[in-house]
Amino acid sequence: MTTPTTPAMNRVYFFLVLTTFFWGGSFLFTKIGVATIPPQLFVLTRFTLATLIMLLVCSGRLRKLDPGILRRGMTVGVALGLTNLSFVFGIQGTSISRAGILNNLFVLFIPVITKIIWRDRIGRVNMAGIALAVAGIALLATSGGSGFNRGDIISTFCAFMIACHIISVSKVLKNDDVFLITLVQFATVSLIAGAATLLLPLPAFTFTAPAAMSVVYCAVFPTVFCFTLQNIYQRYVTPTRAGLIYTLDPVWSLIAGFFVLGERLNGREWIGCGIIFMAALLPLLFRLSCESRLINSYVKRAA
Repeated sequence: MTTPTTPAMNRVYFFLVLTTFFWGGSFLFTKIGVATIPPQLFVLTRFTLATLIMLLVCSGRLRKLDPGILRRGMTVGVALGLTNLSFVFGIQGTSISRAGILNNLFVLFIPVITKIIWRDRIGRVNMAGIALAVAGIALLATSGGSGFNRGDIISTFCAFMIACHIISVSKVLKNDDVFLITLVQFATVSLIAGAATLLLPLPAFTFTAPAAMSVVYCAVFPTVFCFTLQNIYQRYVTPTRAGLIYTLDPVWSLIAGFFVLGERLNGREWIGCGIIFMAALLPLLFRLSCESRLINSYVKRAA
């Protein structure tokens, strides 16, 4: 028998950064897709395809699917479904540059939610981050043009739902088969998107070749591929280090918006987005510093 080995850290970081690259690309391809496909239908087709792919992946595991996995996977899947619906509606109504930055606010929503529900301490650093985020949003709201528009509001709600999904994963899931849990989550998102497609009015639309390409990209890379990479490699780094890596998402969306879609932010928008980005980044950097001090202290005591 061979003993499982920990991969080299440069390999771990490479694949986690690659994950953020594909997630960042989902902003661009979603924007292309919802230009001709209604958002709820885009989510439905994306996650139906992702579910079919996961069914193939899990074909040898389906006998292990029990009511507990179904219940927990569906609970987490509801949060994932609302996350993805708000994601596409947000991108439809704002630039991918602004949506990427606003989605990163999930870092600040997590301590707020845990404070409200479990009475966890928010801490002064997180409070400072929240204050910075409010200042950045205020700058976006007064930046001219559409100000803080409907798409920005939905993208901020998406950040809240991302936080809810992250919390639900940590609070609800047990030592379950990650592939089966992922399958149930994807299927649940498909059901929620299907219900939204039936309940919300569908405007006339055209399923163009670029839209089809966008659906395939979003189903394969930021969904199936990235979930797999995250499950494999995130366990080898602390949540703080993973959070710092994931702040690259809006960097990729800004680059894609600038070079591919020709998006341009005015001065106030750049400053507002920068402040919001720092609001999410600074608490993570502070926690990383605390982690490093604790590790160094432990190493010195053990020496």
